[in-house]
Amino acid sequence: MKTLILFRHGKSDWSADFGSDHERPINQRGVRSARRMGRFLASAEQVPELAVTSSAVRARTTLELAAEAGEWECPIEVSDDLYNTYTDAVIARIRMGDDEVDSVLLTGHEPVWSELAGELIGRAHVRFPTAAMIRIDFASANWRDVKPGSGTLMWMVTPRLLESWADDG
Repeated sequence: MKTLILFRHGKSDWSADFGSDHERPINQRGVRSARRMGRFLASAEQVPELAVTSSAVRARTTLELAAEAGEWECPIEVSDDLYNTYTDAVIARIRMGDDEVDSVLLTGHEPVWSELAGELIGRAHVRFPTAAMIRIDFASANWRDVKPGSGTLMWMVTPRLLESWADDG
């Protein structure tokens, strides 16, 4: 079985001084949410074997904060091809994954994450809030078998759902 966790970046700081969309940071709510989600994933024993993030500042920061807060020990890769992309390109990337790795987390952006999750689980309409995570499982030993409709939605968790559970310290 292969497991894919999609992680949307934390809430952006539109009032910050940034030169381009790629450089836009996350705000304090985004920081708290990223940390909360990192601790959640660790406590649920769902830390992936590999985490890959869009190269955009808000996505990289979200993943780095989550990994630090959850004390994840998985490798983290930064990828330009998860920024300003489209669903088919992300599916193609997933299909090229190393079959020795059974669980992967991808950190990225809307509207692609909602569209991707919906396609992978079978033409569903998915609303993907900031800093939310969705786990999709595939009944295959090979990433190349991942295609639209082949995944099973296992869970979706939002930072708001965890508010009473988490200590944002």
